[in-house]
Amino acid sequence: MSAKFVPYQNEADVLHIGGLTVENRLDRITISGDIDLTADRAGLDDARALRQLLADVVAQLEKQTLPDKLQPPDHTIVANPFE
Repeated sequence: MSAKFVPYQNEADVLHIGGLTVENRLDRITISGDIDLTADRAGLDDARALRQLLADVVAQLEKQTLPDKLQPPDHTIVANPFE
């Protein structure tokens, strides 16, 4: 796992583990895609990267005072500039 990916630090970092895309946000980590943890060295490398990612996420969350439930983000609808 990249040393620069610090969970909840910014809105820019993206990490790829196998077929997963991990997006860094200030209030959440978004994981999308799929992954096969195969019984080979590549699968072991991916499993270790996932384990490290989750350990880093837990460590960052444990440092914070957390609400019981995060409120959903506000959405703003804007006019389509192409119409």
